[in-house]
Amino acid sequence: MKLISEFKAFAMRGNVVDMAVGIIIGGAFGKIVSSVVADVIMPPIGLLLGGVKFTDLKIVLKDQVVDAAGQVTSQAVAINYGNFIQTTVDFLIIAFAIFMMIKAMNSLKKKEEAPAEEPAPPAPTKEELLLTEIRDILKNK
Repeated sequence: MKLISEFKAFAMRGNVVDMAVGIIIGGAFGKIVSSVVADVIMPPIGLLLGGVKFTDLKIVLKDQVVDAAGQVTSQAVAINYGNFIQTTVDFLIIAFAIFMMIKAMNSLKKKEEAPAEEPAPPAPTKEELLLTEIRDILKNK
């Protein structure tokens, strides 16, 4: 029973809940960025490079083997470097977007934390001025 109560206290702390929300939103954001890269950014780049579809780029190490009946007896072995390029571009875009978001949050935090200028000290009262004069006169004697 103690283990359950400790787990409940751990799971309900603000940091854990915030982290869970961040992970869920981050996963959704990652899917959006992957779609933007795969469906919007990479096709024009592939077109500029001669109509290449990046996901089709690969180095075939061993071709697929098909018997006389048309049955595949062994699968092809290939290095899919096009997928690697696309995933790398996904990562760079996500990392840049997160960097910009954190930079914006930090600049907002700095604006909030900036201390207000302290007002100038109030002018001395008549009593303080009189006491200062008396002190100076006594010092000079």
